[in-house]
Amino acid sequence: MIPVKQATADFLAQHRIAVTGVSRAPKDHGANVVYKRLRERGYEVFPINPNADEVEGDRAFHDLKSVPDGVDGVVIATSPAHAEETMRECVDLGIDRVWMHRGPGAGSVSAEATRYGREHGVTVIDGGCPCMVGPTADTGHKIMHFLGVGHMPKQV
Repeated sequence: MIPVKQATADFLAQHRIAVTGVSRAPKDHGANVVYKRLRERGYEVFPINPNADEVEGDRAFHDLKSVPDGVDGVVIATSPAHAEETMRECVDLGIDRVWMHRGPGAGSVSAEATRYGREHGVTVIDGGCPCMVGPTADTGHKIMHFLGVGHMPKQV
């Protein structure tokens, strides 16, 4: 186990990041918020949605294996029911950094996905949001992090 601060810094030091669960009808959908923030902050970010060819004005990919040249990390922002399937795809593709998004609600965290990823050498951040820390943070998300919204783990 490593401190979450180290894991989040390592995750956000990557350049190519996929976000699963990005919606075609965004509004304030958590995956879309994360996707747009990463894009705004200069990351090469790839929206993953099996039912969309475009989201947020960008080309979408139906799965992780469809992203040309792969990715360095994945933010899982789907329902927890889909998290283990995504984690298995990450392991199959050799992606060793995964962040399971969790905001004020149930989020995307799955104990089974966490266990599977860690058993296969993946650094799994099982809670919180990339918008809470580091170069992607904003004041609102920093306050949520301080208040414990999103259940950011202490170690991963």
